[in-house]
Amino acid sequence: MNTQAPRWFTSSYSENGGQCVEVATNLAATHGTVPVRDSKNQSGPALNVRPAAFSTFLTALNSPEFGGF
Repeated sequence: MNTQAPRWFTSSYSENGGQCVEVATNLAATHGTVPVRDSKNQSGPALNVRPAAFSTFLTALNSPEFGGF
């Protein structure tokens, strides 16, 4: 039984007054998921995303059409 807890964090780019999401990438290898939640509702639901899909999402955000980082 794996009881690893999510270690939530926000991006270092999240300085917009709390309008951001938190992710727990530490569960990708052991649970096969990257939980994502609203930082303003930490006790609310989390969206569980497969690691490959999360990686694709981050790659898209870094593309020139989204302004890149």
